[in-house]
Amino acid sequence: MRPVTDAQIHASFVNCSRREAAQATMPAGLAALGWERLDYLGWNDPKNPRRAYVVTWLDDRPVGIVLRAADGATTRNAVCAWCEDVIATNDVSLFVAKRAGSAGRNGNTLGTLICADFACSQNARRRPTIVEAGDDAAAVVARRVAGLQERSARFVASVAQG
Repeated sequence: MRPVTDAQIHASFVNCSRREAAQATMPAGLAALGWERLDYLGWNDPKNPRRAYVVTWLDDRPVGIVLRAADGATTRNAVCAWCEDVIATNDVSLFVAKRAGSAGRNGNTLGTLICADFACSQNARRRPTIVEAGDDAAAVVARRVAGLQERSARFVASVAQG
C-alpha cells in the first residue's frame, strides 16, 4: 500500500456524499503506519462502531469506501473473504457497502465477511504452519498477500462501479 494523506483519504470516498466524506473520522497514527506491510488501509469509526472505512489504490489513485456492519451483526467464527486466514477466524464481521452513484442512491449494496479489526495484512503475512507451507513458507506468504490484494481491490472496485 502506498501512503495516503488525510486529504487524499477524504477525497477518495466514492460511495458517500462529499459532506459525509469530509466528516469521516481519520485513522489514528496515520503517519506512523508501516505502509510497506499494508495491502489496504481499513479502520473502524470510533464515533460510530457500526461504520468503517477502507482505502486502497486502484488505477494509480486511492479509492475509499464507507462500510457499515450489517444490521444485528456481531463478530463470528468465519473465514474472512479477503485474507482467507484459516487460523484467525474468531473475529470476522459482515460489512455492507452502499454502491457508488445511482445504484447506491437506489439502495443497492454489496456485502462481504471481513476481519472486524481489518488485520488482514497481518494475517496474510503470518508464518504458515508446516501443513500449510511444507518447505516453502515464503511462497505461501507471497500467494496470500497477492490474493488479499486482488480480493480487496476487486471488492472496492465493485462498489466504486456502482
